Amino acid sequence: MKVTYHIVEHDGGWAYKLGDVYSETFPSHDAALAAARRVAVEQQQPGHSAGITWEDAKGEWHEEVARGDDRPQVDVEDG
Repeated sequence: MKVTYHIVEHDGGWAYKLGDVYSETFPSHDAALAAARRVAVEQQQPGHSAGITWEDAKGEWHEEVARGDDRPQVDVEDG
């Protein structure tokens, strides 16, 4: 799986965005870019398998196991 964060202007500042979801707003482009790069590195680190519960767009809840070794390839696009 591949995940790409995009650096965008948002809410009077800058943010990184994945799909329709924005990060918190940062005061500068460089701060948002640095944060997105940190998140990308962290997201690719293996961890422990864990049970998760999540709600889909229809309001239905799901339970599954998130494998700690199933990490995405993450990119950051600036612009």
